[in-house]
Amino acid sequence: MFRSVIAGSGSYIPTHIQSNLDFSQQTFYSNGQPLSSSSAEIIAKFRQITGIEERRYVSPNLTAADIGSMAARSAVESSGVNPEEIDQLIVGHNFGVVLPGSVQSVAVPSLASLIKHQLGIHNPNCIAYDLLFGCPGWLQGVIQADAFFKAGIAQKALVIGTETLSRVIDPYNRDSMIFSDGAGAMLLEYRDTSANGRGILSASMQTHALDEVGYIGMAPSCYPHKDPQVRYMKMKGRKVYEFALSHVPAAMKECFDKSNVPIGELKKIFIHQANEKMDDAIVQRFYELYDLPAPENVTPMSIHWLGNSSVATIPTLFDLVTKNQLPPHYLQPGDVVLFASVGAGMNINAVCYRY
Repeated sequence: MFRSVIAGSGSYIPTHIQSNLDFSQQTFYSNGQPLSSSSAEIIAKFRQITGIEERRYVSPNLTAADIGSMAARSAVESSGVNPEEIDQLIVGHNFGVVLPGSVQSVAVPSLASLIKHQLGIHNPNCIAYDLLFGCPGWLQGVIQADAFFKAGIAQKALVIGTETLSRVIDPYNRDSMIFSDGAGAMLLEYRDTSANGRGILSASMQTHALDEVGYIGMAPSCYPHKDPQVRYMKMKGRKVYEFALSHVPAAMKECFDKSNVPIGELKKIFIHQANEKMDDAIVQRFYELYDLPAPENVTPMSIHWLGNSSVATIPTLFDLVTKNQLPPHYLQPGDVVLFASVGAGMNINAVCYRY
C-alpha cells in the first residue's frame, strides 16, 4: 500500500512585528468617506472578531521567492531527501514577486522557477510551476502532488506556500489589518506505508464561481485621492464569512467520510488561519454534522500573532506543531488530522492525513 507521506516541513516567519497599536494613527475609509468610529474603536472591534493582535511583515530586502526558498530549504533538510531527487516543485501563491513600494505583481519568471534557482537544484526533470487557487493554493498543491504520485508521474514533491500580502493591501481599508507575510513548505514522498498506514487518506475540492467569484478580488483604494487605476486586494468580509459557514463544514465532512476513519479518532484540524471567529464557527459546524461538540484543543491557532498569510498559514501552522513550538498542541505517530482551507475563487479544499 503506497501513500503520500509528509517527509519534512519548514516555514519562514518574518521578523518585523506589526501590532494592532501600529494602526492607531491610521484613518480608515469606506466608499470614499472616513469611518465615523475612532481608530481605537475600529481596532478593538477588529481584535474581537478576528483574534488578531499582531502580524508579521517581511523586511524590504526580501521577496516572496526569498522567503519561499527559506521555508523550502528547511523542509528539504528536515526530510533528509536529496533535492536533486525532487520531481515536482509546486508553489501556491496569489501575487508573485511584489517589490517594496509597488503593488505590481511580477509572475515572470514563475516563483517556482525562482525558488528552484535559489535552492540550486540542477536536475531539469524537477518540474517547477506555480499554482493560483486563492488561499487554498498550498493545500491544492498537496492534492495535486498526491495525484501525480498515484499516476506514476512523480515520487517526491516539494510544495510551498509563500506570500507578501503587506505589499498589496490598501492601508485605508480596515480589512488590511488581517493580512500578513510568510512562507511554509512540505516535502511529500510516495512510500509503501503498509506497516503503519501513514499518509494521505482522502481529499475533496470545490470551486464556487457564480456570485461568489467577486467576494475577494482587486479594487481601487478606499481613499478617494489615490490613483483609481491602482488596484489593491479587497474582500467582502460578511459575504466571505457567510459563504465559509455555509459550505466549508460540509466539504470537510465529505473529505473526512471518504477516509473511513471514525470521527472520534480525529486529533487535529489544521484550518486556514483566516479569522478566529470564522474558523471556530466552521469547526463547530463540522462537528455538529456528526451531532458532536467540538473537542477542546482540536484546532491549533497561529492567527493571534501571525495574522493571515494566505497560502502560508496551514504549512506554517503544521510546522510549528510538529516541531513542538505551539503548546499544548502536538502530534504522535498514527494521529489522524484534517487540513482545510477556503479562499478567493471561491475555492474550498480539504485533506485527511494519518501522521
